[in-house]
Amino acid sequence: MVVRTYGTLEYDKSKNSFCISKAEPHICIKLKHIFQVLRKGNTVPFYFSNTPEHSHDLLWFMERYPLDVTPEANKLLRSGKRKYINDLNERERILLPDYVPAEAALKEGEKARHYQLQARDMVMQMKRLLLTDEMGLGKTLSGILCMLAGCSRPAAVVCQTHLPIQWKREIERFTGLAVHIVKTRKAYDLPKADVYIFKYTSLSGWVDLFGTSFFKMAVFDECQELRCTGSDKYNAARALSKNVDYCLGMSGTPVYNYGIEIYNVLDLIKPQCLGEPGDFVWEWCKGDLKKVDDPKALGTYLRENMLMLRRTRADVGRELPVVNKLVYEVEYDHHEAKKVEKLAQQLALATTTGSFISRGQAAQELDIRVRHATGVSKALSVAAWVRMFLETGEPVVLAGWHRDVYDIWLKELADFKPLMYTGSESPKQKDDAVTRFLAGESNLFIISLRSGVGLDGLQKRCKTVIYGELDYSPKVHDQVLTRLDRDGQQEEVTGIFLVTEWGSDPVIMDMLGIKSSQSHGIVDPLQAPSTQHSDESRIKKLAQQFLKNKNIQLELPVEAETC
Repeated sequence: MVVRTYGTLEYDKSKNSFCISKAEPHICIKLKHIFQVLRKGNTVPFYFSNTPEHSHDLLWFMERYPLDVTPEANKLLRSGKRKYINDLNERERILLPDYVPAEAALKEGEKARHYQLQARDMVMQMKRLLLTDEMGLGKTLSGILCMLAGCSRPAAVVCQTHLPIQWKREIERFTGLAVHIVKTRKAYDLPKADVYIFKYTSLSGWVDLFGTSFFKMAVFDECQELRCTGSDKYNAARALSKNVDYCLGMSGTPVYNYGIEIYNVLDLIKPQCLGEPGDFVWEWCKGDLKKVDDPKALGTYLRENMLMLRRTRADVGRELPVVNKLVYEVEYDHHEAKKVEKLAQQLALATTTGSFISRGQAAQELDIRVRHATGVSKALSVAAWVRMFLETGEPVVLAGWHRDVYDIWLKELADFKPLMYTGSESPKQKDDAVTRFLAGESNLFIISLRSGVGLDGLQKRCKTVIYGELDYSPKVHDQVLTRLDRDGQQEEVTGIFLVTEWGSDPVIMDMLGIKSSQSHGIVDPLQAPSTQHSDESRIKKLAQQFLKNKNIQLELPVEAETC
């Protein structure tokens, strides 16, 4: 029986790609609809890189639409399909509950958990992976386990400015690997080591080294740092990723704002895994260039194609008590508000007139001025709230953003010897602040909203976070909260958001819901949004204790709402 064919498929050795050199018009439409690597405006020839996944999918496509295939291409397609199926079976086997991984050669007394060993084996099998385990489950050790394989060394760890010392401490705690912290942006002759730790801020100075095959593995910790393209940091990270055999991105919050960020992160870890940027926007974002139209569908796609590995606490049997989130409205300084109101009105008008650039500049300045004024106007009220906790002996992590706001808090709460962990302190000063807080030298730990990502240890002493200022990204708040809500925490954690009815707070609170839906759908597509736990009984008891200490026989009226 003669089988009708709809085109021709060949193997292009010079490009190591399969080439559909001829195809009927309706077949071209089908191909571009199914294969995201093809741009919608392209015409034949169509090229597909010689990968097991493409081999499998092309053979599947040809079952419905047969093509004339050259003998060389046919041989490569069938061997690629076998590898794809074998690899898929192995990956699924690794993730089975009864999978028995090989134990890791860690220092005496240290032991990796089953799910961390599974993550190691998935990385070694996949070679390129985004690990998005829920914050607090020990992604750092998962990354360290991968470095123990000889084929992955020397390894490069890239982390945020405040984390090199913590990474070095953890690697040396679990292993005997030699670690070197790269302290400058200017390249120099590196000493011999197994693991080199870079800060994101210093990457650009090492791009020439990253362009070689010196490193065998790259671990991008808190890889949401790579959510924006075009910077020297991103380009240097891409050079490093391109030239290593193994690349691991780790973040419990890979989407800080809108869904397009997941493309930028994954395209760096595994180039072209989601096609070209324009095709991704066309396929997943529809009319919006940033917002993913169906976050759950994208999240499911990433999981099923083994681009992302995500386990929650419930998945691995390490659930902690539900976090208690409360929102309280506090008073603001009307005098401070009036200072900025006239300028804010002028800037608001400027955002509607003039050139595109001038409107953008006015909007940016309006945001900066109003957020600053909002923080300053409620700083005294926030300090009064924090004092209530401190005077009852309760340790507090206080989160903010502006230096002027910190100054007010430092002055108002000076008698509690506050410790600082913000953008103004060096990595060593930050590390010292953590050590002193854990030692009980102070009960007040003031942290910048975006400085605590990846920080570990605070959960051993504190269970209360107070947000004196807000961030536009809900995942920034989560990152601060999970400094306490993680392994080692013995009590229920409470996050208190202190907001005003004036300024930027109402706008930010409204935006946080939109961004949360993007992140939740992509990262946890199979889970329904959870009902927020909000119990103010502990706060009422603490307030009563505070008033009792002051010999005030009154109930403190407090009203809370779900965050």
